[in-house]
Amino acid sequence: MRIRQSINQSFAILTIPAVTMTVVAYFADYGLLGPQGILALADTEARLGLAQSQLRQVEDEHLRLAHRVALMEQPRADGDLVEELARGMLMDGAPGQVALRRDMR
Repeated sequence: MRIRQSINQSFAILTIPAVTMTVVAYFADYGLLGPQGILALADTEARLGLAQSQLRQVEDEHLRLAHRVALMEQPRADGDLVEELARGMLMDGAPGQVALRRDMR
């Protein structure tokens, strides 16, 4: 009887530390190996660098297109830009077709 009571008492005393260690181990594992853990940091930084590079390219393209739009929205559109757009539209043909400029005399 005394042995059984001693075993039950020891089990009750060791339950709280065992549960606590299990919870700590779970969160430590998640902090190291999880999708946002320390080991995933290098991959996340690499993806961030790639995304920032793509953002700079898109911003540069936006500035270039905004400049072209500003040239077209002036009271008198830029002649060179109008000619460039017209040539692009008129010289386009179906795939395999060749467009040649004709000099008008």
